Amino acid sequence: MDKTTDTTKVSTATAVPMIPLPHPAARALTVAGSALALIGTFLAWTWTEEFPGNLTVTGYPGGLQVLTLVGSVLTLLFALSGYGIRGLGWLTPGGKNSPVLLAALGVLGITGYAMGAISYELGGLVNLEPGAWVSGVGALIAVIGALGLPVDQPYGAEDPHPNLWGRIRHSLTAPEPSRAKELPSWAEILIIAAGFGVGLYVFAYGIGTEYSELFIGFLIIAAFGFTAVTRAGLLKRLSALTAKHRNVAMAAAFVAAICFPFTQTNDQFALIGANILIFATVALGLNVVVGLAGLLDLGYVAFLGVGAYAAALVSGSPQSSIGVHFPFWAAVLTGAAASLIFGVVIGAPTLRLRGDYLAIVTLGFGEIFRITMNNLNGNSGPDVTNGANGIPNIPDLEIFGFNLGLPHNVLGHELTRSGNYYLLMLLFTAIVVMVFRRSAESRIGRAWVAIREDETAATAMGINGFRLKLLAFALGASLAGLAGTVQAHVSYSVTPEQYEFAGPVPPNSAFLLAAVILGGMGTISGPLIGAALLYLIPAKLQFMAEYQLLLFGVALMLLMRFRPEGLVADRRKQLEFHETGQLDVPEDKSLPEGATGVAKAGA
Repeated sequence: MDKTTDTTKVSTATAVPMIPLPHPAARALTVAGSALALIGTFLAWTWTEEFPGNLTVTGYPGGLQVLTLVGSVLTLLFALSGYGIRGLGWLTPGGKNSPVLLAALGVLGITGYAMGAISYELGGLVNLEPGAWVSGVGALIAVIGALGLPVDQPYGAEDPHPNLWGRIRHSLTAPEPSRAKELPSWAEILIIAAGFGVGLYVFAYGIGTEYSELFIGFLIIAAFGFTAVTRAGLLKRLSALTAKHRNVAMAAAFVAAICFPFTQTNDQFALIGANILIFATVALGLNVVVGLAGLLDLGYVAFLGVGAYAAALVSGSPQSSIGVHFPFWAAVLTGAAASLIFGVVIGAPTLRLRGDYLAIVTLGFGEIFRITMNNLNGNSGPDVTNGANGIPNIPDLEIFGFNLGLPHNVLGHELTRSGNYYLLMLLFTAIVVMVFRRSAESRIGRAWVAIREDETAATAMGINGFRLKLLAFALGASLAGLAGTVQAHVSYSVTPEQYEFAGPVPPNSAFLLAAVILGGMGTISGPLIGAALLYLIPAKLQFMAEYQLLLFGVALMLLMRFRPEGLVADRRKQLEFHETGQLDVPEDKSLPEGATGVAKAGA
């Protein structure tokens, strides 16, 4: 019989642990180290309260100690699930040992950072109490044990003997989780609700961190913990459930988001949440243009500015040159319509361009808008926008007698001005998500994807590329204008400097584009996550403002190197950017003896 060649590359090379230890000893070492790090969190880490978080108390963890405690518990659970303990097997349906290593690295990272921060701020290692050393040594022991655990996957046939860096990266990979056992619908819905509840708690904790040291620690443990949970296969299982119950998952997500302002006691954090939603909504609008239609728009923030200026002019500001006061719904429609008109006017003559040429034109439009708003000051041009001073004193919105500028008591909780605008912006975000989802799943959305992948082939198949690109441009512009109407009232004023291409404070065109790329183009949750990260990190790390753009560039380079499809990627992007082990064109196989070939279909 003739030999045939398979179309997939089979992994045959056995992977060895990073540290040659017996499997039982390595797992016992990991458990013991994690337990030791956990015990250390209940001891004092320093002797003085000058370091924030009050780490001087014995028996009551606080500040960075809580993050080490959480990471230690997660490492313990993953490590104990490897023993086959009944009731813990569901924690690792995918990788068994890579989640343990990632969680242990997270504990070592947060504990080492805490010890370094205490030593730096207080003046030396002498300021560390025994509790810090106990947790630090325990975390190091856990990492050594985790490095001795067997690797979850064998080496690939294309690189059976990787170098040290390749071995480290491979030790952090994990196989796909097996198919989950079928559960009753009510149980699956409860799991979805619990998942979103955990997500709400983590987000609320992160946004409520009161000092930069704690926020940096939160980022460390959240990054390693999220990756560990992903490698364990838990997110895949949750994603499968949300795909099965899509409407329930969407409702659960918005219910969790509605609960956010009721979990905050500081009005500043609710304001950050409202601004994140504004940024995320504009990023979703840009995702229509970039993610679905594949049009690189570098001046998109101008459409946000058009909506904001239009709403400011008709909302009754004393400094408005028009001097009219539209009701809320009319102001919103005015802002969206103005952005829609500008999108059509700018897009009609420019969308016949492609690639870099289109990007340059849109970049020019964004700068022209900012300069024009600056010059409409009564000296360089008509007095419309009050020039560089902008339009201040924009009054708060009033909807059906409900003044969003005043605090209101809702179910025994005082909802502040920022909380009111957060809920209003959440409603707009829900509308934008619905529009994006319906558009992406429609014939028009599939045509946009076809244009994005190959416009020439799409045109040859009968798709009117120019008309559909103009439709995407106009839709994205109107969604940005919708968010701009709320932004004008949240910030009390609009000025030209708010709508530049790049700057230290989002939203601007560079940050909006980065939010789409970072989160994942063409997805719904991707730009929301990307926008939240890009707004929250600068807001929390004010002391790094001078180096913000540098760090931002470094982060993008690392992302493009290790995860070019974004944090949340659809199946198409994953296949595009990663090797699947399958050949692009199957190799020719000779027919077995006695078989009859078919020369033409239907012959």
